[in-house]
Amino acid sequence: MDKILEGLVSSSHPLPLKRMIVRKVVESAEHWLDEAQCEAMFDLTTRLILEGPDPFQRQVGHQVLEAYARYHRPEFESFFNKTFVLGLLQQGYHSLDRKDVAILDYIHNGLKLIMSCPSVLDLFSLLQVEVLRMVCERPEPQLCARLSDLLTDFVQCVPKGKLSITFCQQLVRTIGHFQCVSTQEKELREYVSQVTKVSNLLQNIWKAEPSTLLPSLQEVFASISSTDASFEPSVALASLVQHIPLQMITVLIRSLTADPNVKDASMTHALCRMIDWLSWPLAQHVDTWVIALLKGLAAVQKFTILIDVTLLKIELVFNRLWFPLVRPGALAVLSHMLLSFQHSPEAFHLIVPHVVNLVHSFKSDGLPSSTAFLVQVTELVHCMIYHYSGFPDLYEPILEAVKDFPKPSEEKIKLILNQSAWTSQSNALASCLSRLSGKSETGKTGLINLGNTCYMNSVLQALFMATDFRRQVLSLNLNGCNSLMKKLQHLFAFLAHTQREAYAPRIFFEASRPPWFTPRSQQDCSEYLRFLLDRLHEEEKILRVQSSHDSSEGLGCADTSLQEVASKAAAVTKSPGTSDSEKTLIEKMFGGKLRTHICCLNCRSTSQKVEAFTDLSLAFCPTPSVEDLSFQDPASLSSVQDDSPMQTSVADPEEEPVVYNPATAAFVCDSIVNQRILASPPVEFHCAENTSVPSESAKILISKDGPQNPGGEATPSVTDLLNYFLAPEILTGDNQYYCENCASLQNAEKTMQITEEPEYLILTLLRFSYDQKCHVRRKILDNVSLPLVLELPVKRTASFSSLSESWSVDVDFTDINENLAKKLKPSATEEAFCPTLVPYLLSSVVVHSGVSSESGHYYSYARNITGTESSYQMCPQSGRLALAPSQSCLLGGESPSAVIEQDLENKEMSQEWFLFNDSRVTFTSFQSVQKITSRFPKDTAYVLLYKRQSSANGLRSDNPAGGVWVSGDPPLQKELMDAITKDNKLYLQEQELNARARALQAASASCSFRPNGFDDNDPPGGCGPTGGGGGGGFNAVGRLVF
Repeated sequence: MDKILEGLVSSSHPLPLKRMIVRKVVESAEHWLDEAQCEAMFDLTTRLILEGPDPFQRQVGHQVLEAYARYHRPEFESFFNKTFVLGLLQQGYHSLDRKDVAILDYIHNGLKLIMSCPSVLDLFSLLQVEVLRMVCERPEPQLCARLSDLLTDFVQCVPKGKLSITFCQQLVRTIGHFQCVSTQEKELREYVSQVTKVSNLLQNIWKAEPSTLLPSLQEVFASISSTDASFEPSVALASLVQHIPLQMITVLIRSLTADPNVKDASMTHALCRMIDWLSWPLAQHVDTWVIALLKGLAAVQKFTILIDVTLLKIELVFNRLWFPLVRPGALAVLSHMLLSFQHSPEAFHLIVPHVVNLVHSFKSDGLPSSTAFLVQVTELVHCMIYHYSGFPDLYEPILEAVKDFPKPSEEKIKLILNQSAWTSQSNALASCLSRLSGKSETGKTGLINLGNTCYMNSVLQALFMATDFRRQVLSLNLNGCNSLMKKLQHLFAFLAHTQREAYAPRIFFEASRPPWFTPRSQQDCSEYLRFLLDRLHEEEKILRVQSSHDSSEGLGCADTSLQEVASKAAAVTKSPGTSDSEKTLIEKMFGGKLRTHICCLNCRSTSQKVEAFTDLSLAFCPTPSVEDLSFQDPASLSSVQDDSPMQTSVADPEEEPVVYNPATAAFVCDSIVNQRILASPPVEFHCAENTSVPSESAKILISKDGPQNPGGEATPSVTDLLNYFLAPEILTGDNQYYCENCASLQNAEKTMQITEEPEYLILTLLRFSYDQKCHVRRKILDNVSLPLVLELPVKRTASFSSLSESWSVDVDFTDINENLAKKLKPSATEEAFCPTLVPYLLSSVVVHSGVSSESGHYYSYARNITGTESSYQMCPQSGRLALAPSQSCLLGGESPSAVIEQDLENKEMSQEWFLFNDSRVTFTSFQSVQKITSRFPKDTAYVLLYKRQSSANGLRSDNPAGGVWVSGDPPLQKELMDAITKDNKLYLQEQELNARARALQAASASCSFRPNGFDDNDPPGGCGPTGGGGGGGFNAVGRLVF
């Protein structure tokens, strides 16, 4: 049969006839043949494949070989043996050279045919050695690409162990020797395709064996940093850049710039060749790496290298702007090089002659992409001309060419120049070169300060540690949604599951930053928290409206849903009101309701309104005396309104905020409740002739007894501030109330009562007040005692009193002071209210360190509290907490809560509190939380989160049926889990790279953190090396910016 086939393919018969006969030969392959006949056929087809003079003969060889090998596999296995393959690789085939690509293709196909045969293992072992030898011989791009195809299909042929590192290094060197002499587009495309195959092979090996990555990158740097004038490494090395994880920039750039063994000449060559890589059409992230290296060199003050490279390569980079594929990267590098080169106009003037032609060319094509590109070029040119004024003859043609494009403002130009200068890069780089070590011993993840974002970090950590809220956020199904809540869920997921020490919340910061917040400036964390909760609440309402509009058929069952929720209210110990199905998540977690009564002291008519709140803003008391609280003349006090961004007054047009002005500071005395959030329409004030305000016996008053400072002054507690917030206020003078019944301004008494308590109570201490004399906002540095247990007085209607029966309180208020307003007879409406003390446990504290709202630093203390904890338990013999009449609501006096709090404080000493200071998280204690201001006077509690405590079995389980909750948290959506898993794998690779750089990092670190924290030494919010700056390391990485 082999003789027939050989005669046929070399005959002069018509091609169709030949094809028909070949088909018959292929069909006859299933017939039995002896071993000699099979070997003859295999030998003939191999010769046709490797030495066939025309495509037809080579095609016939492939078809017949595959057919006979399939039906006579043992015979082919005997033919395609180890000796035969080794001869092909080392000696070639007859006249065919061993480096011919046809030999590799033949072996590739042969491996496919015997893949299921045992002898293939011997061939794999042989090829592991031979492919290494071949790579060491520096094959041409075409042969190397074919070899990459073979190794991609048969990864068993890739060298293993130490040989794999050698193989990757040699493959990098081979790529460095690639050259393409042709200038034809077809040949160039083929060359790029070949290089891409080789770089993809390296990427696959790096993924399979991470230990090969660092040696490969070292080899890349060795090639591009070579000072050998006889060797110029290929630009094809740029194809490897896209396969290096961007997260490794930190370790690699720092290692390169700090390595004393890397000489300036080598670094100059390396940087120049990396800039040349901008010419490679398919390379991604080359500009990112080039800019990172430029910044790294600036951070270590290697300005000579930067000057030499900039002057040498600036024109080449500018010329790359003409090519669409590499234009974005080239513009990024060009902008950085020019804006950072601020000591001389020399670099800018090298490209000035070419700018006009470039602008005219891109203006003429009229493409949208060209217009956008020219806008960026125009901004860059204006910055440079502003910085290097005094050359009108050079700049006038350029200004004429770009006159149709917008010119940036002077403020923006100054900002760009200040941020880009070489002298600013040390700070910028140091902030991004945080240590790549594992999580601290706390197991918690820090948040990287992105530049004065401690106000956000402290709030986010407090929200994250609000366990029930975190679990609700993580359990939401938000797939396909790009909402702010989705970004918060992503952030919480990474905080919970990442292996990194600190996470950079850049995406969430950009999405949640209030529009009026200036980037990289200190802001008010309370204002940010309100804005964030408001955004989340309004966003969910909008999504619900859209959803209900899309599925309007479901509206008919709304009543049933409300009834079902109402029937469960008693079991879950919730206050009456809107059903859970109608509340947003923010309303469920942070929403409460406040009722305001105003009683005309002339006609005794009252008006009231009920408003929703998410936080209570507590002002400092001007004096602890009840007389001053009740009867200080508002007309004698200065009025301050809306001077603090955290103040949002109750919507009462007749009311003016009251301010107390001591000689040393301005104290805001009127407590404010945030009304912007949970924007349900408030119940308007209404007057009734026959109604009256509740008696003074039902008022919450300030206790004159309290802890004393060493100087004899009382230290107010949060309970005192809350009592002052709820204390009655007499509206007189300029603050009189317009009574509709009297039809005139009248003196009136205003009282506020909480009618519905939130799950999480947010309290903001109004520490910032406006000094009218100096026209600045000052900070009240008074220490405030933080109770671990806070009892919130809540007045509900009688019909709902059973909802909180286990916490009901028998109250018999007595008149404490004769100077209180004349007691009024309670109306029937007021008798329907029963006062309840709702217990709360302290969950987190956001601390402000500094003396003004425009500066300083924020950090937070927090702990995990769940709604099912039974920390607040009554005596076994008593199912309810009953206060004696003499104790009533004088919360500052001795009450069961004091005993409970003392017991809890003792327990808390052994429980875990955490200190979140940007990137750094450490263990701490409640004692440290209590004493922070007494030890560091500028560090004061600002925002408090309290968690409501329910009965042990009173909280609804949020664990879905069949769900698996790890450590109490719900399982993550697959999309989130995949992202975290991918990042954690990358982190392990980074750790392996970081092992080499650890010694350098330790040597360059100018600060070290004490293992036991800084509770007994430096203040947590200080600017010293132990401040919350994100770790030690490069060039004194302390708190560079707040």
